[in-house]
Amino acid sequence: MNKFKYYFILLLAGISLVSCNKSDDDVVTVPLRDYTVQYKADNDSIEKYLKTNYITVTNEPGTPQDQDVVIKKIVAGDGNVSIWDQGTYKLTSRDVYSNDVTYKVYYLILREGTGSAPTNTDKIVAAYSGNLLNNTIFDTSNGYGVPFNLFPYSAEGNTVIEGWSEIFPKFKTGTSSTNSGSGVITYSDFGAGVMFLPSGLAYYGAGSGAIPAYNCVVFSFKLFDLQRMDNEYSISTTTGARVLIGDGVPDYLEDNNGDGYLYDFRDTVKYPHPPGDLVDDTDKDGIADFVDFDDDGDGFTTRFEITKPSNQIGIGTLDGAIFNYGSRLYYPWDAILTDDPSTPNTDEREPRGIPRKPSGALTDPTKPESATNPKKYVEDDYTTAPRLRIHLDNSFPVKQN
Repeated sequence: MNKFKYYFILLLAGISLVSCNKSDDDVVTVPLRDYTVQYKADNDSIEKYLKTNYITVTNEPGTPQDQDVVIKKIVAGDGNVSIWDQGTYKLTSRDVYSNDVTYKVYYLILREGTGSAPTNTDKIVAAYSGNLLNNTIFDTSNGYGVPFNLFPYSAEGNTVIEGWSEIFPKFKTGTSSTNSGSGVITYSDFGAGVMFLPSGLAYYGAGSGAIPAYNCVVFSFKLFDLQRMDNEYSISTTTGARVLIGDGVPDYLEDNNGDGYLYDFRDTVKYPHPPGDLVDDTDKDGIADFVDFDDDGDGFTTRFEITKPSNQIGIGTLDGAIFNYGSRLYYPWDAILTDDPSTPNTDEREPRGIPRKPSGALTDPTKPESATNPKKYVEDDYTTAPRLRIHLDNSFPVKQN
């Protein structure tokens, strides 16, 4: 990275460390270190840590201690095998692009989990313990699940460091049960692992509490549960705060390439050269679908396009017979044909998913298709798989000539 680009990025980032001179009257601004240079040092430190420390894991399903982790430094002759060399748990890595650096982030899979994997924009419930590379523990949830929001631009919730957003989607939730007497929720078969984060994906030059600036951090964690999010937001004209609105389609269904990750590449300081395979942007307008109110760029909002007609909500008629259209105001992604037995007073069935462009006969076959002479929907338009859903098809609704 040349010097001009380096200082330009620092200027735009607007983040600095502040220290006082001997008189405590003047403030000296210290620029952030170069991300690429710092990452090389961090990666060396992490690989050394993996080769000089060993791990023990408590494997006691059904107990609060299940998948608890202890990491200690190897003492010569103690017979312990390093995290790097052990074969009990899979040590793997993933490439993460951030601040124009491609980080190689190591993580250890203790248990993948049996439920669903979050995207990096969902909310999760997780237990955790964090330590420095000298194995000093700086924070822990003491085995209890804590809610977090993985989306760094979220308008609500307890957001996390970037490294968490990059590693949690590689794991799945488990199953939960609630004690009818105490109301205590317990989890089983949950995903569990350890992430080894370079400072650029953690607290970097700012540090945090007991974590010094430019320090790598290690987190062991258990992924208990998740909440799917719909993260389209607007900016309040009075407070300047983000207001979560959503477009009716959860983020995980707007992950077009199916990799479990969604990024807002409008932040060109952080992402000056985003890899093309990470982009989830149907209309190529520079706004990723998960924060775009009009995914296909046809001038009609996604929420408008997936809204059910007012006469097709609840119980109605279809071809002269009684028909349950479902109680939602919006089409679900796909048809929901099974009612949830745990909610006997609510019928969750939705026989029609988000439709494609209608393929039936024209309203008036003697005239060309237009906004005033649309084609009619047929049942296959709501259920055919795969299909191009109308909010991703910029040729529908048909515009008025």
